[in-house]
Amino acid sequence: MSAADLQQPAGATRFSGRRMRLFAVLAGLYLAQGIPGYLLVAAIPPIMRELGVSRTAIGMLAVLMIPLTIKFLWAPLVDRIKLMSIGHRRSWILPTQFGTVLAIVSLIFVEPNNVLAIFLIGLVIAILTSTQDIATDGYATLALREEDRAVGNAIQGGAVAASVIVGGTFSLVLYEWIGWQPMILTIAAISTLPLVAIAFMPEDANTAVFQPAKRPSLKAFIKRPEALTALTVALIYRASEGLVKSMEGSYLVDAGLPLSSIGYLSGISAATAGIAGSAIAAMLVLRTGASGTLLLLGGLRTLCFLLFSLHAAGHLSGLWVLLGAAGFQTLIRYMEIVALYSLFMAVASKDQPGTDFTILSCAQIIIYLLGSMIAGMIADALGYPVLFFVATAISGGAVIVTFRLLTTLKRRTEEAAAQANRGE
Repeated sequence: MSAADLQQPAGATRFSGRRMRLFAVLAGLYLAQGIPGYLLVAAIPPIMRELGVSRTAIGMLAVLMIPLTIKFLWAPLVDRIKLMSIGHRRSWILPTQFGTVLAIVSLIFVEPNNVLAIFLIGLVIAILTSTQDIATDGYATLALREEDRAVGNAIQGGAVAASVIVGGTFSLVLYEWIGWQPMILTIAAISTLPLVAIAFMPEDANTAVFQPAKRPSLKAFIKRPEALTALTVALIYRASEGLVKSMEGSYLVDAGLPLSSIGYLSGISAATAGIAGSAIAAMLVLRTGASGTLLLLGGLRTLCFLLFSLHAAGHLSGLWVLLGAAGFQTLIRYMEIVALYSLFMAVASKDQPGTDFTILSCAQIIIYLLGSMIAGMIADALGYPVLFFVATAISGGAVIVTFRLLTTLKRRTEEAAAQANRGE
């Protein structure tokens, strides 16, 4: 990693045939991971509820998020072991994707109100897609050049947003039109398409034959000062977001917004913001660097949270202010992911790219979920105004601390580069 990865924008790039092929492959692979997940968390729960399944039972499906937060535990194995001779990352992506498709197909043999069966199948899908994510992120980290990271991570963000539409919205529409089994088979068929992309993965010296100098491990990550600095950024930067996002829907209901409008805001509108935000963030990272983009977005996020706070305290009125703040902070959230993941790729070691990237991405997910878990307790005990003001203060403080951490990270990177040049 160079200091330019953190602070300086990359120059203009020419999109060669190989790079366009790489971008297309990454889009397919990230879409493959997202569709099954949103089928489980966005489409199946409403179907269950319509069939009379209890909210308590449906809520247990949240356990399926656990593999996404602890996948760093087996990430070193993915970096360390090549399962087949078709390429290190290919040898993980192919079987996990094939297994995911088979697991989706197996849903046709259970009724949509069979909570236990769907939970167990969903757990298999979650483990497989999490493992595939490790391999895909490791491949992307090695294959993407410095100037391509912003575009590559924008593609990832756009693929996630598209997965909401395909795995969530489209699945529900299909269920209404043709029923459970045909819907499941259709989504399984769509999920097989990325298997074609695997055949076109551009393999070069960085990804196909690269042999790590050190044994990939969690310990190797901890020993690197720049990795620990990036980990601190991952934990601090998003610490405020779960507090607001988890209570956003409840607050909109309490503020008098119709459920249909909330559904649009969290569905198609959010997916649109995800695709647009990813593209805008890529341009920002190319122009100002990952660090500059993170600081700008952190300031804008703090402003959005302040609007929520003032509205909850009665200092602002009208739903349009609230809707504007909600929509804009959704846009910002997708943009942040592009900038954060560009930073993570810059910090990740070539010896264990999947491990390093996975640790950092899991860290920001875990802190987000922790905030989500305590937000309701704060709102019940102290009210929405206090909750949103606390989130605003944490967000503003995180911007200041992040600036200092990124300055330290840049200095450490420059020192490491200087030592390498001296042959130390």
